[in-house]
Amino acid sequence: MGTGTEQRRLAAIMFTDMVGYSALAQRNEKLALELLEEHRALLRALLPRFNGVEIKTIGDAFLVEFSSALEATQCAIEVQRALARRNADAPMDQRIGLKIGIHIGDVIHREGDVLGDGVNIASRIEPLAGAGGICVSVDVERQIRSAIEVSLVKLAATELKNIQAPMELFRVVLPWERPETKPDGAQSSRPAPVQKTHAPGEASSPPQRFRLLWPGATVLLFLAVTLCVWLVWPRPDRSRSSSKAPGRIISLAVKPLDDFSGDTNQAYLSDGMTEALCAALGNLSALRVPGRSSVMRYKGGQKSIQEMAKELNVDAIVEGSIQRAGSRILVTAQLIEAATDRHLWSTSYERDLGEFFKVQNEVARAIATQVQARLTPEDQARLARARAANPQAVEAYLLGRCQYWGSIHADFTNVLQNFQKAIAIDPNYAPAHAGVSLAYQWASITYDLPPQETMPKSKAAAQRAIELDPLLADGYAARGYARMLRDWDWAGAETDFKRALELSPRSPEVLDNYGCFLTARGRSDEAIALLRQALESDPLSPFLYADLSVAYLYSGQFERAVPPLRKALEMDPNDKIAHLWLGWSLVYQGKTGEALAEFQTTLRLQPDWQLGQSALGYAFGVAGRRADALKLLASLDELAGKRYVSRCSPAWVHLGLGQNDAALGLLEKACEERDTDMPFLKVDPGLAPLHKEPRFRALLKKVGLDP
Repeated sequence: MGTGTEQRRLAAIMFTDMVGYSALAQRNEKLALELLEEHRALLRALLPRFNGVEIKTIGDAFLVEFSSALEATQCAIEVQRALARRNADAPMDQRIGLKIGIHIGDVIHREGDVLGDGVNIASRIEPLAGAGGICVSVDVERQIRSAIEVSLVKLAATELKNIQAPMELFRVVLPWERPETKPDGAQSSRPAPVQKTHAPGEASSPPQRFRLLWPGATVLLFLAVTLCVWLVWPRPDRSRSSSKAPGRIISLAVKPLDDFSGDTNQAYLSDGMTEALCAALGNLSALRVPGRSSVMRYKGGQKSIQEMAKELNVDAIVEGSIQRAGSRILVTAQLIEAATDRHLWSTSYERDLGEFFKVQNEVARAIATQVQARLTPEDQARLARARAANPQAVEAYLLGRCQYWGSIHADFTNVLQNFQKAIAIDPNYAPAHAGVSLAYQWASITYDLPPQETMPKSKAAAQRAIELDPLLADGYAARGYARMLRDWDWAGAETDFKRALELSPRSPEVLDNYGCFLTARGRSDEAIALLRQALESDPLSPFLYADLSVAYLYSGQFERAVPPLRKALEMDPNDKIAHLWLGWSLVYQGKTGEALAEFQTTLRLQPDWQLGQSALGYAFGVAGRRADALKLLASLDELAGKRYVSRCSPAWVHLGLGQNDAALGLLEKACEERDTDMPFLKVDPGLAPLHKEPRFRALLKKVGLDP
């Protein structure tokens, strides 16, 4: 007993803090204050049930005293349970995340305040809990371990600020986390301890801790992050509802993974894992899984699991996160049944960054097992193939892939540099060679670089990828396209595309490449069937809709070419490629005025785009606007003084003006330069006026196309 108003006693202290309150207050002070008051009302309603005494609030934080560690912990669990229920239907920016730390120790009551180590330690523990989490000291754990129906995960000894000795801490595994399965298939209300997932051959002894911003906090942070995601669950008594057998799952989608690395420049890791999981799961014959382009539309969005599942027409959603510390990554994954919002499965994988693609296959295999999907021998072989690689090479490759997908309408300088960087780090890393090949091809197709410079490099890179990994589908797809665009080796190209499909039978990219090949060959029915199959795999890909439209266009089905492009533009109104092909579809129908508007839109999006200038010049010529067409010819000539301009670009303007000889002369030069438009000479309807010209027929023979 102290003197005056000071009293000393043993007490359990709970310290709470709202996640992200300060940042929200800066963005939207009114909303922040509303959530603060709602959070305070919720806590104050629960505290009396567990004999909690509110000592004070400090901004958005609560300091609460309890007479026992058990009551403090029970109260904390109910607080998080109530918030989980409350957050279930709340928009993302209106959810309340709370971190809770609990310690029992000596405290001093002085003039209405509480001081001492009990308070200090509780306040230091709280930040380690993470949103939706509860962290307790070893002293609390000793008193509740046999008295409370939760599991506790021990963390590494942790140094706390201004606390002399490292402390043993525990994370409370909340009841709605991971129910353990009983032998009869029912699920217990008591959660199973979280187990570390080991790679084949790893020992099952306790793993090395994942070192983040503070030592030893890995498991805590991972599960706290996972809890942030699980806050969307509407039923706190999930253990009872999960006792029912889930419905049959034959389709699922991967929600873009969250990146909790704390560095916005590392989004390529979460995007890369999202793409990798889509690919690994998508190639399993028993499951239907939308591709990357479709699911990435939900990145950072506010749509619920149910909304995403409904729009993609799938039974379940895979969600999770990735977190990086140095050369280590921590990947979480969980499977949610869309119809019931039930959490069916979850796990975590701590690996070296070089094992990035091994993780994708481990997750895919685990999910396939969970949904009882039958794996064919081919499926099994694909899932067993991934190998570890140099982590720096993997990182550069992933960054290149992210830029590749983000640069469809831009130049590929950074994409090439990152793929080449990966090769410089690890010359035997086959995916990076395939990436170089694809990047060079796109630079050629979009006329960013001259094909005589890029296509030999593309083919060589694809060839090297296959030599290093004879089972790499991307390598065969890239070589097939190089054989088609550069060598006009039609038989060799088709062999490569078929081999790529054997290795990755449901890859939207491989299906698209083969479909474009069939379009060029005039096998329109086959092309359209393959491109529709690609869209089944990636139903929200504007790029695939554009290629399907081209297949219709080049088979003379001009009206049927329009709806896919309208669909693409619904998804991305600024897709210049969709506007370009819509213009061509309209001009071939004789709707020159509408076509002009589409071509002009492409140039508003990118004024110096030679494909847009060429198309607009053609349409001006067809419309009888000779002066405007000649201006665009001059513009292309001026552009050629600054950068590469394909001979085909001015050739189209001459065709629109009816100057067939001039157009033929330019096409002949384009043929000598191995222009990437050459494979489509026979099927492009705009070239119909040249079909009877002997010079044009000679061009077809050079390209290997029967006149």
